[in-house]
Amino acid sequence: MRTAVCPGSFDPVTLGHIDVFERAARMFDRLVVAVFGNPAKRPWFSVSDRVQMLSEATSHIENLVVSSFDGLLLDFVRRQQARVIVRGLRAPSDFEYEFQRALLLKRLAPDVETVFIMTDSQLSCVSSSAVRELSAFGGDVTSLVPPCVARRVAGRYGNTPDNGV
Repeated sequence: MRTAVCPGSFDPVTLGHIDVFERAARMFDRLVVAVFGNPAKRPWFSVSDRVQMLSEATSHIENLVVSSFDGLLLDFVRRQQARVIVRGLRAPSDFEYEFQRALLLKRLAPDVETVFIMTDSQLSCVSSSAVRELSAFGGDVTSLVPPCVARRVAGRYGNTPDNGV
């Protein structure tokens, strides 16, 4: 069984993430989307909230499993018996950062490959930080995130997706 891990903070998950998950799931027998509790970031949503939103937003992808981890990514990858890490790319700047990271991972674990999947060009402007900022100022995020996420994001500010968020 070919298993891949797609790690990230997903705070919150966007339609760009979903696009990458759907395409990666067609490439592997099992895709583990792994929420990382990054201690260097101040998350908007708890890890358990992000796992819940991801589970709901990806329920249509049969071979996708949502999990969470802390610690080293390579340790998690090995526990999942995976040999591939999937990373989504939106822009050239993403590639520069992810390329350096992939080279380090390859040095530490030569048997683990990193696969880059470009987000659909219509979603390349969508990021979790953009969703958070837009929502904080009352903007409408319904075209950027799955419906279950739009409700949670809007709820943070007492807005609803129907009232011109």
